Order: sequence, then structure tokens, then C-alpha cells
Amino acid sequence: TKPAAAGFSSRDASSVCSIARQLVELNGRNGVRGESGVSDDDLASEVLSHYSSASESASVIEEGTGEVVDEQTAQEETEDKLKQCIDNLMDKSAKTRLAALESLRLAFSSRVLYEFLLERRFTISDCLERSLKKGGGEEQAAAATVCALLCMQLGGGVEGEEGFKMLCPILSSILIDSFASLSARQSCARALGMCCYVSASDDAEDLLKSIGHLESVFVGAYPLGDGTLPSVKAGIPALHSAALQSWALLCTLCPASRINTILNHHMPRLHACLESSEVNFRIAVGETIALLYELGRDIDQEFEYEDCDALCDSLKNLATDGNKHRAKNDRRKQRSIFREVLHYIENEDFTEEKIQFGIEAIYIDGWMRRRIYDAFKEVLESGVRHHLQFNPLLRDIFGLGPPLILDASVKASKISRTERHLFNSAAFKARTKLRNKVRDKRADVM
Repeated sequence: TKPAAAGFSSRDASSVCSIARQLVELNGRNGVRGESGVSDDDLASEVLSHYSSASESASVIEEGTGEVVDEQTAQEETEDKLKQCIDNLMDKSAKTRLAALESLRLAFSSRVLYEFLLERRFTISDCLERSLKKGGGEEQAAAATVCALLCMQLGGGVEGEEGFKMLCPILSSILIDSFASLSARQSCARALGMCCYVSASDDAEDLLKSIGHLESVFVGAYPLGDGTLPSVKAGIPALHSAALQSWALLCTLCPASRINTILNHHMPRLHACLESSEVNFRIAVGETIALLYELGRDIDQEFEYEDCDALCDSLKNLATDGNKHRAKNDRRKQRSIFREVLHYIENEDFTEEKIQFGIEAIYIDGWMRRRIYDAFKEVLESGVRHHLQFNPLLRDIFGLGPPLILDASVKASKISRTERHLFNSAAFKARTKLRNKVRDKRADVM
């Protein structure tokens, strides 16, 4: 056997050998022959090699860093960087402003910064308004995304409402401007929907105005007087999809009287849009139809669209679409979504989805809840789970209560990231060796 690496005792080595041996036995029980020619020593050698190199790397890091930087210092350094980014939003160089917007986007999406932003919200809002008014298309798109993140950070209170009142007019103006950049209009559509959902849910006037602006965009995809769908230039369907999805998000806030009007006016036209040649827009339409159906059933359990049979026929065709001129991945995605929509409309069936974060989870058990979660995920991207854990706004929206505070015993019982990584790497190497042996034998047989 190899001598124990630094920080890796003989007892640890025997433990790794035991793990490797168990993996061999486990693969044998799963149909992989145990006599694969891979010995316990070989497996342990691989694992030890990995642990040794990891241990050496860790020791180098420890020697280089010396003392651990305390949390307060790290917080101060982060705030200093954010202050510099805010200053850079006023720079004359468009490249510098874009870099600052991207840095703020990453910071706002990956952590909760309410206290820091509270006293700087007016400065940031002024800078974002300036970028939206005077920046190019790329800068406008980036600024709109940061607007949405800022509203999420400030929450649904007075501070968030102030930000929305300030930024809503310029977001709406860019959205409905047919000469503005398509990427900027698309980003403004998402930002307007999110900001209004978070900050203006109690203000009926602002809600209806935002719904009207979004509606004015995606109705451009509705059928013409002769029943045919209009032809649109490249990029427009993505804008229609963004506006429709934000509109659907805001529909979840509407009173019953407004929902009845929406159902009567939009359901037949959305049904016609299922014939669109753009797969992502078709999917957005299908999900919106399912959401409207759910809203209708919340008001009246017996709700049914007057042309339900024709709608179900259209959904069945899309759920079994095998047209070769469509990309394979597009067909697969479309079939999956429209099967779900069809099952919900016919039988009220919905495939529940579990979203795990930390030791908690939320359950997506309906089309409204899915649209709300997807809207936050589109803006927060990979940071959505962190915000579900720590952002009071999201926790309130999804009924999670105040953020959990784990005591020391719970934290201590959790395996560290390094330990988990090393164990997974060892297991992966052992499993790969065994599978390669089996594949070689299959190749020989063939």
C-alpha cells in the first residue's frame, strides 16, 4: 500500500478501501460481474491518489492564507465593491456602465442586500433611469433586469413601491416603443411584470396599466380579421412570449370580475395562436391557456371554455406532433408541455414538482404557482434557491414564513462540501473503472 498522504491517516486509508470494496459489491448486485479484474488495492490506490492531491492543494491554500478573514471584513469588502459599481453607473464610458450593471446583476441575484440598498435606493434608481433613457439597447436591457432585481431586494413595502413608481414609466415607454431594441423591449417586458407583481399588487390602477401595456405588445401575434396569423420579423416572437408570460403573471393578481373579462376576450385568440410557427411562443400560449383555465376554475368550479372540444383537439395534435421539419428537441419539449396542458384541461391533473433548497422545499402544484416560480427564476437564475432561503419577500409569496436560523448542532451534522466532493470523486472513479471493464467485454462479444 502507498504511505499515507499528509492529513490522511492509515485509518482513513482503510475506510476508503472499505468504501471501494462496497462499491464493487454493490455493482455486482446490480448486474455487474464482480470478477471484473479490478482489485480492491487498485481502487484504493486511485482514491488515495485523489485524496493525497486534494490534501496537498488544501495545505498550500492554508499556508498561503494564514489567518481566516472574519465575516465582518468580508462584508465590508463586498460593500466597497458594490459602492464602486454604483459609482461606475455614472461613468461616461458605456463599457464601464455595462460592466457595473452586470456586476450588480450578479450581486443582487446571489445574495440578499436589503440593508445595504435601503439607503442607496434613490441613487441606484436614478442611475438605472438614466441608463434606460440614454443608453443603447444592450445597456437598456441590462438596466431593466437590474430594476427587477432591485424591486425584489426592496420587497413589497413602501421602498419597493417608491422604486416601482419611479421606474415604471420608462420601462413601459421602452416596451411599447416599436423603434427600440428588441432585446431591451423583451427585458423591459419581464421587468415591468416582475416589478408590478412585487411592488404594485395592492394598487389596482398601476396593475391594470401594466397589464394594458403588456397586452398591447403580444396582441400583435393575434389572428387578423380573416383568421390568419400575421407574419412577424425575427425576434418578435420572443418579445411576444416575454410580454405574454409577464401578463399571465399579473393576471394571478386580478379580481374575479377582471378574470371573467380576460377569459371571454383572450381565450379564443390564444387558442388561434397555438397554430404559430414559433415553438417557444406556442409553449408560452399553451401554459397561459392552462393558467387561465385554473383561474376560471377558481372562480367557478364548473368553468369550461365554450370551444373546449376544438381546443383539446389542437392540444392533442401538438402533444403528438412528429413533424420532421421541427428540431428534435423542440418537438420533445412541445410534446411534454402540451401533454400536461391537455391532462389539466381534461382531468384537472397536474404533475407536482418539488423544489429543494437547503433543508426546505416548496411544491409547485398548479399553473399559477409555476408561473410565479418561473418568473422569479428567469430573473434570479441560479440565485433563486438562495433567495428562497433568505429573502423575506419570496418566502412570504411561497408561504415559507421567516428565514430559518439553524442551530450549531444542525450545521455540525451536515457533511462539508470538501468531504462530499472527495467522496463523490472516489466513488465516480471506482464506478467508471468497473463500467469500462464491462463495456470492454461487451465490445469483445459483439
